[in-house]
Amino acid sequence: MLNREQTSPEALPKECPPNLLSDGYGGLCQRAWVEIDLAALTHNVKQLKNILSPRSQLMAVVKADAYGHGAIAVSQTVLQAGASWLGVATIPEGIELREAGITAPILVLGATYTTEQVKAIAHWHLQPTICTVKQALIFSEVLATLNQSLPVHAKLDTGMSRLGTPWQESTEFLQLIQSLPHLKLASVYSHLATADSPDPTIMLEQQENFERAIAQLKIAGINPDRLHLANSAATLANPNLHYDLVRVGLANYGLYPAPHLQNVANLKPVMQVKARVTQVKTIAAGTGVSYGHQFVAQQQTQIAVVGIGYADGIPRNLSNKMKVLIRGSFVPQVGAVTMDQLMLDVSSIPDLEVGEVVTLLGKDGGNEISADDWAGILGTISWEILCGFKHRLPRVAAS
Repeated sequence: MLNREQTSPEALPKECPPNLLSDGYGGLCQRAWVEIDLAALTHNVKQLKNILSPRSQLMAVVKADAYGHGAIAVSQTVLQAGASWLGVATIPEGIELREAGITAPILVLGATYTTEQVKAIAHWHLQPTICTVKQALIFSEVLATLNQSLPVHAKLDTGMSRLGTPWQESTEFLQLIQSLPHLKLASVYSHLATADSPDPTIMLEQQENFERAIAQLKIAGINPDRLHLANSAATLANPNLHYDLVRVGLANYGLYPAPHLQNVANLKPVMQVKARVTQVKTIAAGTGVSYGHQFVAQQQTQIAVVGIGYADGIPRNLSNKMKVLIRGSFVPQVGAVTMDQLMLDVSSIPDLEVGEVVTLLGKDGGNEISADDWAGILGTISWEILCGFKHRLPRVAAS
């Protein structure tokens, strides 16, 4: 028999979650959303500040839309909580923050080298990473035409084999930068490849290479105002890696880069992902669910359809492997995750109604699902999970 209450439009909730961080949805109630706990973000920044060496400042890395959390609101919050710098990957990410009225120093961590990029960096008062001699010369030439100087950050490759001049060539590299009249050396930095490993051997080798480079610079009379090396893992792992600045991304958002670092600071996850039940139905034993019938009911089963899918950032490879929370209880996802929807076996939830909230990531009652849980199932890292949630999911401030 058709359950008219469960399928009736009148059963749908009439109000959106509170405190939307971004509008433009016409007041329509959202089928799914990402919930951001700004109080937890503030807590995390203060926890991190408490473990920093006294001379060290905190750079909050807010690239990739603040790891999917919403760059503008996150940046405003972390700066109020005690961060001094912001780090982005691209020029448009920096421009977005400037257009929002944020005046804190912003380091562009990615490589930039075209005339248009240099002009944009100068216009928006961003601070570039200089990785090579050629890049330094391009910046100097363009800035000369603008009659403008710019603080720049020299990056050394100490073992990451990514961006940066080899540390063995640091003296010649920095001597060139200092000789160019329109470049002002703001810092020298490098990036660690294995800071999240319980074995610190390679990390300490990189630090030793960094120290050797700095010693060579001092012999040559070059004394950078700032040195920085530590990411989230290194910040949590070893105070000797803090230097003048630490660049913290993941830990700001309440996740630990590795299990062995969980006792260093009390971090709280900032993100939750939620959606609503859009239909509830009963299927008979032997009935297949979703594309390919990867799941076939072995008995009469209550199925809930939920309005979120892989186009929103739910990895399709989680199909038939994930659980969600409803009313504080775990229920299994069944069948292939589709572009805009997924299905649940809700036989254990009595009288489930359309419009009820499903927690995909986050806490509900005494239970919790984390990005680490998904990463473990998929054989990936929590960074990828957080960054995967698409912009058609509005970011909502937790009440």
